[in-house]
Amino acid sequence: MHDKVTNPESQLKPAMCLAVALLLLGCSPAETDAAVAVDGAQPLGQEDGFNLVFNDEFDTQTLNRLKWTRCYWWDKQGCTNLSNNNLQWYMRDNVTVEDGKLVLTARPETVVGWEGRKFPYTSGMVTSGRYYAEHPSASRFDATYGFFEMRAKIPAGQGLWPAFWLLPSKHESLPEIDIMEVLGHDPSLLELHFHYRNSAGEKRSAGYAVRTTNLSQGWHTYGVDWSPEHIIWYLDGQEVWRFSDRSRIPNEPMYMIVNLAVGGDWPGNPDETTRFPARMEVDYIRAWSHE
Repeated sequence: MHDKVTNPESQLKPAMCLAVALLLLGCSPAETDAAVAVDGAQPLGQEDGFNLVFNDEFDTQTLNRLKWTRCYWWDKQGCTNLSNNNLQWYMRDNVTVEDGKLVLTARPETVVGWEGRKFPYTSGMVTSGRYYAEHPSASRFDATYGFFEMRAKIPAGQGLWPAFWLLPSKHESLPEIDIMEVLGHDPSLLELHFHYRNSAGEKRSAGYAVRTTNLSQGWHTYGVDWSPEHIIWYLDGQEVWRFSDRSRIPNEPMYMIVNLAVGGDWPGNPDETTRFPARMEVDYIRAWSHE
């Protein structure tokens, strides 16, 4: 510490210098404090042990295309999951960023999709993977193990199917970790699943359904902690299920998917009670590695 006296008006304090610089850059000290808080954030309910390696707070005006695609690895001016007999065709315009939130919107509108087939609904999805045409470039974000978390508000309604899940970066359908799935006709039931192949290469599934509050009536945080020892599912920071067969736990890079499906074999089709447009809103998506 120096004893030299200076004119208070001739020397800005470091904090004030930072504030001035931030204002010149078009951001506020509060925004920087928020960014610092995010950088040091841990998954909800966890005190420490994780390093933040990916996050999107959706605080830009448009979707960050360096972080997200808007279809599966194939994109024919849209896409869908044919194996589930879904009724939606995922469209780029159904993915927006509004007021600090990612919004996936489902609408009743007929469009022509795969091989001339007509789909009666459009909806939105994002993935942190890559399009097939970009192969062999890397996924936008993938990881082997880690904690994956989303804070979201989901819609209710017959035939709606919001989901947050992981798929392998090698463009195969298994293994699959479903961090959250909700069928719109029963938004108080949180569906958790893990799909994999056994030693004979046969598809197997493990799952658990959690009876909880109506998840469509507010914001909730969905997470999964994936490690070599276990896969643990969380709702609002509380453990709700775990899978601990180490011989079946994936050991390969996987990427994130968030989507709002409409109709299909599992949720059933919308009816006259389903309200459209239906919106799935996402406050943030984050991923951590284990320390």
